[in-house]
Amino acid sequence: MSQSDILVLYYSRYGSTRDLARLIAEGIESVPGVNARMRTVPPVSAVCESTEAAVPSDGAPYVEYSDLKECRGLALGSPTRFGNMAAPMKYFWDGSSSEWMNGALIGKPACVFTSTGSLHGGQESTLLTMMIPLLHHGMMIMGIPYSEPDLMSTSTGGSPYGVTHLAHADGRAPISTEEQRLAKAQGKRLALAALKLI
Repeated sequence: MSQSDILVLYYSRYGSTRDLARLIAEGIESVPGVNARMRTVPPVSAVCESTEAAVPSDGAPYVEYSDLKECRGLALGSPTRFGNMAAPMKYFWDGSSSEWMNGALIGKPACVFTSTGSLHGGQESTLLTMMIPLLHHGMMIMGIPYSEPDLMSTSTGGSPYGVTHLAHADGRAPISTEEQRLAKAQGKRLALAALKLI
């Protein structure tokens, strides 16, 4: 990973959070001189005898802790699980104490994003709780300002804390036009900040 890379790290079970991640990556790469590096985390299971393949069968590669050190900024995404990030993402951050002790993320910009099955299904609490480990790592958290007009007009997802997507109970709702614009705007804003900070 080069120092021009911004890490887009997500977990997605049904694809909605992954689709948001791709839109954020598109926004990041709209800024000259910055690349988006897509990464995901493996699922966790209570079945101890079963292991995941070292490389996922499709989609982004699995993240390594070295990605945190090498990135210029971070976009972090997870579906909502009872108002919090999903267990696979929490598991990854729970293992990042070495990077915390070494200050790998101090002073780097970060943003968060999520997807839920219902409009009031914990979007904002998920975004806020996802920020907590990033703050412990010394990151600079960025939201979406109300200069983005879609924040005032969206009837699906969107928040000043970060972009959200309303996937509905079956997880099949397409990302709305407003959500798409907000995701790209968030990625672009993150990339511009990373260029200024480093």
